[in-house]
Amino acid sequence: MIRTEPIIGVTDVAGSSAWYQALLNCHSRHGGDIFEILADEDDTVILCLHKWGAHDHPTMADPGIQPGNGLILYFRVSDLQQVWENAQRLHATVEAAPHINENSQMEEFALRDPDGYYIIVSK
Repeated sequence: MIRTEPIIGVTDVAGSSAWYQALLNCHSRHGGDIFEILADEDDTVILCLHKWGAHDHPTMADPGIQPGNGLILYFRVSDLQQVWENAQRLHATVEAAPHINENSQMEEFALRDPDGYYIIVSK
């Protein structure tokens, strides 16, 4: 088995954790102010959050660099409408409302997380 468990640098681990949990209906497997593990309903890790500058990781040392340059956080979900409604309740910064992607023919929308990471949510 090969599985990706992305880790992103964030300013406020607890705040970002609460935001992602509210958006994606996922849950915490770790918790804390430095590092968080978020998992889906099957307890599969979907995203890890790491405080900028903690633990001397070279790619997470400078929060002044634009977060997510070269990265799209792409989430496939079973209930796109529910996640869209969650995004609206969170007053998320929407980059693209729900639409059919011409390339993939999949319904999706795009938004920014509290640290400015670009997210695509697709069905």
